Amino acid sequence: MHAFVNRADELGQLNAILTGRDGGRLVVSVHVVAGTAGVGKTSLVLRWAHQVKDRFPDGQLFVNLRGYDPREPVTAEQALRRFLTALGVAVGDVPQDVDDAAALYRSLLADRRMLIVLDNAATVGQVRSLLPGSGENLVLVTSRSRLAGLTVRDGARRITLGTLPGPEAVALLRAVTWDYRAGDDPDKLTELARLCAHLPLALRIAAERAASHPHLHLDDLLADLHDESALWDALSTGIDEEAEAVRTVFAWSYRALPPHSGRLFRLLGLHPTPEFGLHVAAALAGLTLSRTRQLLDDLVGAHLLEQSGPDRFQFHDLLRAYATDQAHDEEPIEQQDAALHRALDWYLHTADAAQTWLQPGEDHVPLPETTVLLPPLAFADYDAAADWAERERGTFPPLVRAAATAGLHQHAWQLTTTTWNAMSAYAAFADWLDFAPVGLTSAEHAADIDGQLLLLNQLGMSYRSVNQLDQAADNVNRALDLARTAGKRMDEAHALNLLGLIHLRSRQLEVGTAHFAQALDIFRDLDSERWAASVLSNLAGAQLEAGNLGEADAAIHAALAAHRTLGNQQSIGNTLWLAAELHLEQGEFDEAHEAIDEALGIALSLRNRGLEGFWLLTLGGIQRATGQHGDALASYQRSAMLHRRLGDRSREALAWRGTGQTYVAMGRHGEAAAFHRQAVDVHRDLGDEWELAVELDLLAAAVHPEDPEAARALWTEALAHLTSYTDPRAVAERSRLGRRLAGVRRW
Repeated sequence: MHAFVNRADELGQLNAILTGRDGGRLVVSVHVVAGTAGVGKTSLVLRWAHQVKDRFPDGQLFVNLRGYDPREPVTAEQALRRFLTALGVAVGDVPQDVDDAAALYRSLLADRRMLIVLDNAATVGQVRSLLPGSGENLVLVTSRSRLAGLTVRDGARRITLGTLPGPEAVALLRAVTWDYRAGDDPDKLTELARLCAHLPLALRIAAERAASHPHLHLDDLLADLHDESALWDALSTGIDEEAEAVRTVFAWSYRALPPHSGRLFRLLGLHPTPEFGLHVAAALAGLTLSRTRQLLDDLVGAHLLEQSGPDRFQFHDLLRAYATDQAHDEEPIEQQDAALHRALDWYLHTADAAQTWLQPGEDHVPLPETTVLLPPLAFADYDAAADWAERERGTFPPLVRAAATAGLHQHAWQLTTTTWNAMSAYAAFADWLDFAPVGLTSAEHAADIDGQLLLLNQLGMSYRSVNQLDQAADNVNRALDLARTAGKRMDEAHALNLLGLIHLRSRQLEVGTAHFAQALDIFRDLDSERWAASVLSNLAGAQLEAGNLGEADAAIHAALAAHRTLGNQQSIGNTLWLAAELHLEQGEFDEAHEAIDEALGIALSLRNRGLEGFWLLTLGGIQRATGQHGDALASYQRSAMLHRRLGDRSREALAWRGTGQTYVAMGRHGEAAAFHRQAVDVHRDLGDEWELAVELDLLAAAVHPEDPEAARALWTEALAHLTSYTDPRAVAERSRLGRRLAGVRRW
C-alpha cells in the first residue's frame, strides 16, 4: 500500500513565492531535514514542478548533485556539461573551463523561461555556477544543509521542509499498517511517530516492520525502539535530533534482521553505486544466487532496499550511507577488501564476456583468475550483451574509481580498457573519457606497459571521435614512443594506423597515407591478416578522399574480400560504405544503394549508433541524387540526432550540409542557406579548413540566386581556405572555384 504524505503548507509557500515574483531570476532554497527525503521531499518537488510546468514554456532541467551520497558528488563542471548538452550544445563544444562553461550556460538561459531543479546539493559551491545570470528562470535547490550563502549572496528564498505534523505522521503509520493490525491504539501510534521524529522515511520503515509482525504487540515494538533510542542517545555525536532519529530507526530495523541478511546489507554498502543486480550482490557476499535472492527478499521486505526491476535493487541514499557505515564498523578490513575484490572480478569477467559479442574483432585483455565462485554472465547473443552494457553504463565510472582508490590498479585499468570494448551503443565517448584517465594512471602505477599502450590508443580513438584532434594525437604519439621503446611492433603498428586516421580526419592525406603504409608493412610482417585488411580499408579511404578513384577501387575490392573471409562484420560494413561512396561519385546509384543498405543492416544488427549515423550520410546523398528528397531529409535528420548524442560536432554538421543540399535541390534556397550557415559555424570553430571551404562553397550556391555579391565573397573565402591542399581533389576544387568566381565577376 502506498501512503500519500500531504505537504499542502510547503506547496503553498512555493506557490506564494512564484506568484509574488516581480520578474527576473528567482532562486528558492528548500532546506530538507534529514529523513524527510524519499517519501516527502522528492515527491513534493516533482509534484510541484509538474503543477507549474506550464509557467515555464522553455522546459525544465534537473540534476541530482548527490551531495550526501557516499559516492563522489556531482561537480559543477559535470552538471554544467549535462545541462549544456540538454540545451543543445554538442558534447565536443562544451568549454573545458568551468567559468567558460558557466558563461555559455547563462547566455543560453538569458532569453528563456525555465525551471531548474538542483537536487541534493551539499555546498553552495556545487550550486553557484548553475545559477542563471538573468532571464525569467526559477531555480529550485534542495539540500540537507541550509546553504546560507545562497540566501545572503544570491538572494535565495528559503523554505524548510521539516517533519510531518503529528496527525499526518500517525495517518502515515495507519495507512501502512491498517490491513495488518487495524486495532493498534492511537496513543501508541502517536508514541511510535514521536520516536520516529515524525520523519517520513523513518515512519515508513517503522510502519513496515509493524505490519510485518501483526501478532506482536505494539508495546513490544515500542520497547525495542526505546532501547535502540537509548543506545543512540549514549553514542550521540551531537548531530541534530532528526538525524539521530533516522539512525535509530535504521538500527532498530537492521538489528532485527537475521545475521546473514544483516551481513548482506552491510556488504552491499561497499558497492560503488546505489543500484545493482542480483549477480554482483551474490559476488559481494560470496553466496549462491538462490541464497542471495532469499536474503535480498528479506531486505526488501524490511524496506531497507527497493526492488527496481527483475533482479535489480537499489538503496535509498541515507540507507546506503548507513549500510556503508555498518560495513566499516563491523566487517574486518580484510573482509571488506575481499568483498570489493569479488565484485570487481565479477564485473571485469562479465564485461569481458560482453566484449566477445560487442567487439568480436578486438583482442581480449588477459585477465587474472577470478576470486568469485559465481561465474560471470553468459550472453546468448549480441542483444543480450548490449542490454547489459546499457544497464550498467552508469556503474563503470565509480567502479573504476573505487578500484583505483582501493589500490587495485590492475582491476582499474583492465576495467577501463574492457569497458571501452563493451561500451553501450548509446554511450558517448565523452562518458568514457571522464574516467579513462583514472585507468591510465592505474596502469602507470602498476607499471603495466601493455595496459598503458592499450589505454593511450583508446584515448586517442575517443578524442578523435569527439573532434579533439590535438589530444588524440598527443595520446597516440605517446603510445608510439612507448611501443618503440619497449620493442612492441604490433602496438607500434596500431599507433601508426591511428595516427593515419587522425591525419585523415584533418585531411592531411599525404601524412596519413604514409602512416598507413608503415602500419601495413608491420602488420604484414607479423602475419596479422585482420589488421592488414583494416589498414587497406583506411588506405582506400585516403585515396577516395584525394580523388584517386582507380587506386581507391582496387584497395576497396582487396579489403572487402579480406574482411569477408575473416568475417568481421564491422569492417565489412566500413568497406561497403567506402564502396557506396565510390559508386555514388561515379553515378552508379543502384550499386551505391545496394552497398550502403548492406552496411546499414550491419550497423543496425550491431546496434552501433555511431556507424549508423555516419553511414546514413551516404544514404542521404544517394537519395538526394535520385530525387528522393523526403527520404534524404529523414536520413540526414536521424544522422544529425545520433551524432549530437555522441558528441561528434563535425559529423552533425555534415548532416546539416546534406540537409542544405537537399533543400537547394527542392528549390528552397532560404532554408538551405540556414543549414549551411550552421555547418559553417561548426567547421570554423573546429578549425577544419577543408570542410569549411566545402561548406562556404555550398552556402554561396544557396545564396547566389538572391545575393550574387554575397555569394562572390563566400566563394572568395572558400578558395582562400584551399591553398594549403595539394591532392588531386583539392586541385580540382580550386580550379572549379576559380572558374566560378570568374563567372560571377562577368555576371
